Order: sequence, then structure tokens, then C-alpha cells
Amino acid sequence: MYNFSEDKLKSIGATITTAEIKQQPDLWKEAYTSYLDKKESIRNYLSEIGKKHERIRVIFTGAGTSAYVGDTILAHIKEKNDESKWDFLSIPTTTLVSNPYQFLKQDIPTILVSFARSGNSPESVASVELAKKIVSDFYQITITCAPDGKLAKSVVGDDKNLLLLMPEKSNDQGFAMTGSYSCMTLTALLAFDHLTDEEEKHLVNMISDMGESVIEREEEIQRVIDLQFDRIIYLGSGSLEGLSREAQLKVLELTAGKTATNSDSSLGFRHGPKSFVNENTLAFVFVSNNNYTRKYDIDMLNELKQDGTARHICAISVEGEENYSGDAFTFDQKAEDVPDAYLALPYVMFAQTVSLLSSVKVGNTPDTPSPTGTVNRVVKGVTIYPY
Repeated sequence: MYNFSEDKLKSIGATITTAEIKQQPDLWKEAYTSYLDKKESIRNYLSEIGKKHERIRVIFTGAGTSAYVGDTILAHIKEKNDESKWDFLSIPTTTLVSNPYQFLKQDIPTILVSFARSGNSPESVASVELAKKIVSDFYQITITCAPDGKLAKSVVGDDKNLLLLMPEKSNDQGFAMTGSYSCMTLTALLAFDHLTDEEEKHLVNMISDMGESVIEREEEIQRVIDLQFDRIIYLGSGSLEGLSREAQLKVLELTAGKTATNSDSSLGFRHGPKSFVNENTLAFVFVSNNNYTRKYDIDMLNELKQDGTARHICAISVEGEENYSGDAFTFDQKAEDVPDAYLALPYVMFAQTVSLLSSVKVGNTPDTPSPTGTVNRVVKGVTIYPY
């Protein structure tokens, strides 16, 4: 589909989504340039807060896919920072709004890192207002794709709110969040990681090359989608468990529920969710680049293969010391030094392609996958109650 003419894509309702998946490697480089422009401001902002307080809670938040940004980066950010100083959590806005008293504490200095494509979701706006009411020492980092959204506009005149705008084209016009998810993920990783300039540049160039290779290898993915299936499972560990939630959501959204989905950690899957697998299931495992964690992912792949139940089992991975011997989408780039949270970006392009092709296969239109309006690009029908 990445080589289809515009007329062909228009005829199947996939013009916008296809283009927005395909452009991501270029968007990542653009997001990196924007990050570099703000890098000193980010460092100074966090440094000043660190000087004022002995311990700071940092809450990554968003709704739906935006919440999965936090889930994807959390494990890596916790690993790379001093947790005696910085307490990192990933809590959806949908949880913060309904249960603010359990996560927002008056006497705990808090930075709310809001991820938002439009910045207009009712829960995103309400989470900020609740935190302002409840937390005495409250700070914000707003990572959004829409300069005209409510969250971005609220930054004006607020020196405790740092705005990080994503590239203009990351504000997906299709239903599904694609470039918005990956650009916000990359920006947040760079903001809270501790890399040298050379390391940052290397990682961005590497993942961009890997993303391009997904586009070039679409036919390999199409061959899998041509199989008979009506279920898809994604598994991963650590940051890649967070990614698995986003991957399965894309299938569910773009097929309008015609394809059943599930996600879990590689180890957690045995504890009940494995009963989801039947003879019409595609099982994808995001394989960790950490040699220790990788063993658990490969064990699950081997177990699924030995079970002989799933229609197709596939590893999404880079070459490592130990590799799965079965079917795999293995990136050719020498990416053994790329942490899992950064691998999530090219990995998600694989998953987005699976979702796109699956949507077309079931006769859906990827750009408008919910024709009845049951689900909307910006959520509707939410009542926010006074607290």
C-alpha cells in the first residue's frame, strides 16, 4: 500500500493513514531537531525543580494511545534516573480524573507530563485542573501535536508549564494516532534520558533507518496478513510490554473490532491470557534487545511454536546473542546497542502496518474506521464532575 497511487488509496479509504505511517522516519528527525532547540530549556527546567525539592513525583499521562506513550517509556526512564530523587509513574488521564485522590497529593511536588495529540480531550484538560487544585507544588510539561489545542494554549503566562510542540505533520488527520504517538515517545525519551549529543544523534538516525526498512519490506508483512486469522496477540517485556498495548489497540481501532486483539508481557501471558490463542490467531512478540530479558521473550516464542495452536507466530527483533529460530521480522541494521524504548518506534511501524493491512482485509476504511461514530478522533460524551 505504501506504493499505491493516490487514487487507489482513496478508493479504499486509506490515503491519510497510509501517508501518516510512512512519513514517520522523517518526522522523527524533525522532532529531534525541535528537541535540540528546547534541550537547554528542558535541562534548566528540570534542574531548577530538582533544586527546590528533595523528591519529585513525575506522572506521565494521556488518554488511549497517549497513555501508552507513558507506558512505553516508563521502564527505561526509571532505569536511567535516580529514583531516590525522581518518582516516575504512568497514569492515564482517564484514571486521574475518576480517582484523583489516590494519585495527586497536596504535599508531594509533582510534574504532570501530559501527552496529547489534539490537547482537547476532556480528561486531559480536567487532569490539569484537578492537579492545580490538589497539589501545592505543581509543575507541567505539555507534549502535544496541536499548537491551537486547549493544553497548548493554557501554557501562555504559566512559567511552571514547559511546552514541547511536535512537528506539524505529527498531528494525525486520520483517526488513528501514528506519528503523534511515535514523536511524543521519542521527545519524552530524549527529555528524560541522559545521553551524549553523539548518542542521541546515533539513536535517531538508527531508528529512522529501521523505520524506512519497514516501508521497504511491506510485502513480507502482507504475506502474513494474507493468512486466515481473526485474532491478533502482541507480547513484549518492559518498555515493549507498553508498546504491545498500543499495537493491539491499533488493530482494534482500524478493523473496528472485526479482529479480536490482546496484549500482555511475555511472562504474564502464561497466567490465563494464553487461552486467547486459537487456530486463527497471529501471535507477534516484540523481542527485547537486553540479553537477559530477551531469553524470556524467546522462551515464549518457542512455547507458542511448540503448542502448535496459533496460525502464525512471529518475532519482531534485531539480531542478538540469542535469536528465535522460527519466523521473524528481523531488522538488518546493526542495532544491538539500541535500548528497547527506542526500538519501540520502528517496532510500532511494523505494528501499524499490520493494522493498516488488516483493516483493508476486513473491508474497513482505515481513515474512517468507525463509520457509525461510536468512537471519535477526539473523544466525546464525557461529563466532568466538580471535585
